[in-house]
Amino acid sequence: MNKVWVRVIGGALLLLIGVNWGLQGSGAYGMSGGMNGQSQWLLIGIVVAAVGLAMLVGGVRKLRSGKQS
Repeated sequence: MNKVWVRVIGGALLLLIGVNWGLQGSGAYGMSGGMNGQSQWLLIGIVVAAVGLAMLVGGVRKLRSGKQS
């Protein structure tokens, strides 16, 4: 597996994890305890999702341009 695919898959995973953490931090799941309703997890989730999105977009652009290293 080359570096571009690692970036695409890693970015997608970070995006999903970040969205999940952000939703938990915002209290969107409606549960209590743990990470739910804690604003620091909302902020951490947003940052992780943004990094994941940047990795994903960068990897997809490289795949489309034909550069696979």
